[in-house]
Amino acid sequence: MSALIDLVGVTKRYSRGAETLTVLDALQFHVEAKDFVALMGPSGSGKSTILNIVGGLDRPDAGRVEVAGSDLQALSSSELARWRSRHVGFVFQSFNLVPVLTALENVMLPLLLTPLDAKKRREQAAFALDVVGLADRMHHRPRQLSGGQEQRVAIARAIATDPDIVLADEPTGDLDRESATAIMDLLGRLNTELGKTFVVVTHDPMVGERAKRTLRLDKGVLREAGRGSTASVRGPG
Repeated sequence: MSALIDLVGVTKRYSRGAETLTVLDALQFHVEAKDFVALMGPSGSGKSTILNIVGGLDRPDAGRVEVAGSDLQALSSSELARWRSRHVGFVFQSFNLVPVLTALENVMLPLLLTPLDAKKRREQAAFALDVVGLADRMHHRPRQLSGGQEQRVAIARAIATDPDIVLADEPTGDLDRESATAIMDLLGRLNTELGKTFVVVTHDPMVGERAKRTLRLDKGVLREAGRGSTASVRGPG
């Protein structure tokens, strides 16, 4: 059975003035369903680029990208948008909540891209908030919530469409240690109890310890911590 996430020979370059920067070079990256993978390494090493390519937000310059049974290279921009709405949820460090909307309305946003009617969207969003322990805060706006609660709303929004994969970029980066631990407890439960597959970019060692697998970008090589396996990823320096 093929991996849920299968990147083969993926290369990504960026132009910086007259300079061309190769961030990923012939990357091999494979994630099975229900895995929880932490990507760690220095800033600029390509961790977030991997996340963006897996989520269909960015396209590689070369290589094969198959995620949730689809060849992302073969999809148009509109097809990618529909694919993302069905298969991928995103969690960001800065929460990215709309300040004038309530928690419930924020969670309903990705459901607008689905064929659900308004009643079903509301029910599904309310269920997602209940899953993350915020059923009693659904009518609060972001400014009325703590940082940890805002991130829980962001996680509810990510899982509201029942995606196969949740991609999280520094999900604990703006949180105090107590809130960060609570968020990782939540992500762990979503992984073990709901079977969600997580790929998390982080600098936080605690997040790496909680993951089932930790991959480190180190001097251009993607290494699986503690297992000695490597995959080709070349970055600057």
